Amino acid sequence: MNIVILAAGMGKRMHSVLPKVLQPLAGRPMLEHVLEATSGFSSSPRVVVVGHRAEDVKARFGGRDDVTFALQEPQLGTGHALKVAFDSLDPSDPKTLVCLGDVPLLSRETIAAMQEEASGQDLVLLTVELPDPTGYGRIVRDEFGRVTAIVEEKDATVQEKAIREVNTGIMVLPTDRLERWLSNLSNENAQGEYYLTDVIGLAAAENATISTVHPRHVYEVEGVNSKVQLARLERMWQRAQAHRLLEDGVTLLDPERIDIRGRLTCGRDVEIDVGCVFEGDVVLEDKVRVGAYCVLKDTVVRRGTEILPFTHSDGAEVGEDSRVGPYSRLRPGARLAGENHIGNFVEIKKSSVGLQSKINHLSYVGDAEVGARVNIGAGTITCNYDGVNKFKTVIGDDAFIGSDTQLVAPVTVGAGATLGAGTTLTRNAPEGKLTLSRARQMTVEHWVRPKKKE
Repeated sequence: MNIVILAAGMGKRMHSVLPKVLQPLAGRPMLEHVLEATSGFSSSPRVVVVGHRAEDVKARFGGRDDVTFALQEPQLGTGHALKVAFDSLDPSDPKTLVCLGDVPLLSRETIAAMQEEASGQDLVLLTVELPDPTGYGRIVRDEFGRVTAIVEEKDATVQEKAIREVNTGIMVLPTDRLERWLSNLSNENAQGEYYLTDVIGLAAAENATISTVHPRHVYEVEGVNSKVQLARLERMWQRAQAHRLLEDGVTLLDPERIDIRGRLTCGRDVEIDVGCVFEGDVVLEDKVRVGAYCVLKDTVVRRGTEILPFTHSDGAEVGEDSRVGPYSRLRPGARLAGENHIGNFVEIKKSSVGLQSKINHLSYVGDAEVGARVNIGAGTITCNYDGVNKFKTVIGDDAFIGSDTQLVAPVTVGAGATLGAGTTLTRNAPEGKLTLSRARQMTVEHWVRPKKKE
């Protein structure tokens, strides 16, 4: 079926220069959620109707072969928006799904249900019953329960306002009748706009068959018009993600204090403490424990590893049975082979660390290849950058790097070598030998500590 996503609105109540559909929910623009939910349901590019700050939306989502844009200028209502998109539709596709860019949590399951229902009906409306329907268009039915119209709140009578079944704005329409119906829309209403919902009355007048589908969760059809609504939907979404994890057997010490801004995949017996944030694609294998207030982005943590509190990891892979943190930072390209200890205030960037190697305190390892069973002492730095170029440091298996050592790359430390504390290494250190560079210690006799002048 054709898919049209209405995304032209300004979002005045957001009080932001950012277009409404680019406002972030769970770490991603609202429109991205809708595009993800609708992917794979159409053989043709999805049509995104843009208007306010259209270039910003195009810049964020342009360059994709599964998306095309239609410009609505000026914005004269939802019916006008679909009319703008009509020429971009595939006329051979019998059905057209209309979604909203500011209703970000519509599920693929609900879309599939609408698609299935549409195979035997002319129109399918996604509706929901609300205890307080204020602000929504009401679904009007005749005495036989057939849908006859959708009436917007500002145009509804007292009796119609009492109806609790409301329109979500998401519907499947017959492509071959759309052009005629859209051309017959009127803007004689309180808003002076062309309502897409008026198509329902036109369809009912032609005795078209109209069916309704309900979402599994109400939050799927909640729209966002303000930061207050955005924050409320964010928490709903996060609670839903926490519930999914709990159902899958993950231990969450407080389900109210977790933020998933991407995809989190967990194995068995995973435990997550409070305040953790997961971004991008994160994988936690069996028996992984994540301490409080960690931030993991695009990271894989292998079986049996413990991530201690306040650790940040971005684009890293942590091997089995390792211990990382607290206050460690793994930057893109950090690869730990397994059984590693990475301690407090240790930063690793674009480096591989071999099996059973330890970097326990206050060190920076960048652009390095660290072998197995290496011990790197506190305060060690790989000096990998000369202000213009990056250089590599290689540390062989079983090497011991003393505290407060600077490794001025490019440099190689041989297998089994020992570097004395305080060494500044500018040449390769041979295998199995002790290498050190220090000024000779001396004591100055008769020296007197300076005193403050009167």
